[in-house]
Amino acid sequence: MPKKTLLPAAPLDLREACVIAAQEVIAEKGVENLSLRDVARKLGVSHQAPYKHYPSRDHLLAEVMRRCFQRFAEHLDARGQFDKPQEDLAALGRQYLSYARDHALEYRLMFDTQWPESAEHPDLIRDAVHTYDILRKVLRRLHGDTAAASDRVDLDALFIWSTVHGMAGVLNGNCIDKLNLKRRVLEQAIEHAIVMVELGLSRSQMQADG
Repeated sequence: MPKKTLLPAAPLDLREACVIAAQEVIAEKGVENLSLRDVARKLGVSHQAPYKHYPSRDHLLAEVMRRCFQRFAEHLDARGQFDKPQEDLAALGRQYLSYARDHALEYRLMFDTQWPESAEHPDLIRDAVHTYDILRKVLRRLHGDTAAASDRVDLDALFIWSTVHGMAGVLNGNCIDKLNLKRRVLEQAIEHAIVMVELGLSRSQMQADG
């Protein structure tokens, strides 16, 4: 029986290859040193080639950041289904923090990198807002999807986001390993933050009902 010949993998189109190369340049040199010339050099193409798809370095950076938000949203949505909104909210917090831990570079690109000129990159804004709406959707399950509850949803969303974002920054920061914290404290940090958020929301609900 003749051996099967394996066909070579189809090459990536230049537009997609530029995004991948840009991520590699950022990982190697930092986002501030990203340039279309370095991307072209990494791909082995003329320095003008990337301009066919990305008019400027900022356009390419915006696409890289947009992809990060897409993957982030997919990760958040992979948390599973929960009948109780409180359990859904806790699972969402765990997903958020696990992504920040396991994809630190992408997380920094989304939340710690100056955005390109927003008016020129509406797709980036759309996908970024979509990730935030995942949290608001869960809170609407908790508070109701009414005009009267909209402010409460947004206030709680800001509170939760600031809490988990702060925890992500601390755990990914340079100082955490200098604090002489016990291993069991670090292992409990995420669950403790989630429990404290739940307590804060419960107390706020009691005051609102009150």
